[in-house]
Amino acid sequence: MKADPSAQVRLLDLQDLDARADQLRHRRRSLPEHARLTELAASRSRIDGQAQDARIAVDDLTVEQTKVDADVEQVKSRRERDQQRIDQGLVSNPKDIQRMQQEMVSLERRITSLEDDEIEVMERLEEAQVALDKLSGELTDTDAQITEATSARDAQLAEIDGSLGELDAQRGPIAAELPADLIALYDRLRESKGGVGAALLRAGSCSGCMLDLDNAELATIRAAADDDVIRCEECSRILVRTSESGL
Repeated sequence: MKADPSAQVRLLDLQDLDARADQLRHRRRSLPEHARLTELAASRSRIDGQAQDARIAVDDLTVEQTKVDADVEQVKSRRERDQQRIDQGLVSNPKDIQRMQQEMVSLERRITSLEDDEIEVMERLEEAQVALDKLSGELTDTDAQITEATSARDAQLAEIDGSLGELDAQRGPIAAELPADLIALYDRLRESKGGVGAALLRAGSCSGCMLDLDNAELATIRAAADDDVIRCEECSRILVRTSESGL
């Protein structure tokens, strides 16, 4: 392949821009906020699941407490009604009075038992509500951290994308002035060689693979025409010759 020597040197400018763009894209993919947000999302999902369980527990205990409260009130109402009948003399048969008094003793025991249940349910409900409030607070705190990390990530992405846009604007005119076949070869090599398609031959060494060229290869390069496109025998990258090449 042939290419004007100035075009080959210009290829190094293109390589520099592409290398800087690759670094920015790597930084874009590797922002610590990406991992942080993934971690926070997993944490939020876990806490939200626990909060849903706690909310179900609170709802169930609220229903249970409502039922126990109603049972207590129902038994108390029955006791008061029977007591009023006795106090008002509505029951005159001694046997009926005795029976009702015995029943009221049973009602008192029932009320005591229900009130014990009521207290136990209230304590469990209070504990469940405390657990739910704690998890709700953790969710609020996690959401705040997600918002903060998202904002930091988006700010850095905007900065990186702006820099990439500037590099792309600089790359366009350079790529447009280079021969199409040279650009095509360079792009193929960049893709297969870790992003480096063209390297400077500096002091007899390839700056792409960082290996010194042997004397025979250097002699071949010296004998080549200025517009010959030289490739490194070790890494196959385009070798650009300048005054620094040591030829």
